[in-house]
Amino acid sequence: TNKSLDMKMNKIILGVAFMTSIAFMSSCSKNAENAAEETSNSEQTVGLKIAYVELDTLMSQYQLYKDYSEVLSRKGNNIQTTLAQKQRTLESHAAALQKKYESNGFTTRDELERAQASIQREQEDLQELAARLNNEFNEEQARINEEARDSIQNFLKQFNRTRKYDYVMIKAGENLLIANPKFDITKDVVKGLNKRYKISPQVAEQIKKVDVSSESSAK
Repeated sequence: TNKSLDMKMNKIILGVAFMTSIAFMSSCSKNAENAAEETSNSEQTVGLKIAYVELDTLMSQYQLYKDYSEVLSRKGNNIQTTLAQKQRTLESHAAALQKKYESNGFTTRDELERAQASIQREQEDLQELAARLNNEFNEEQARINEEARDSIQNFLKQFNRTRKYDYVMIKAGENLLIANPKFDITKDVVKGLNKRYKISPQVAEQIKKVDVSSESSAK
């Protein structure tokens, strides 16, 4: 479970940006569409306005990403700490049982079986706790993904009222084989997103404090 969380932490909110890789909006009018049908394929693309946004820059400079990345990082670290503590406690109990067994500390077979059953229950409780905390983490990540996606889409709708782009795409790695830098609007998009972004009191509080919520939920 810890390894699974590590992988998720390394890819915090990454899926959000890729959701925006499809065209966000098309401002072609019906008349333009009818006219395009009568032209050749090459002529159809002449009037299109296309732009792109750099994914890496968006993720590293958009404050929403940065804030929620911190929140998820703290939550993931708390989960790992909690599970590690529980695991050490379980191992300590199992070692004590083994030592008592080897020193003939159990007077009856029934006493030994009760001790073994107790260790088994403790192990099952730890597995259930790990699954629950992991599910909570996944749900939080999904909620953040949706909020970030909505934020970007809503901004671009406003942004495009004056820019009138037909397509706005995400450039991630080599997904765009050719990308003329003059169509890069990353700086303007990041600036606009950050200008309208207001951190919520809840997120600000989570970032400030060393959160121990996963430990309390484990009780």
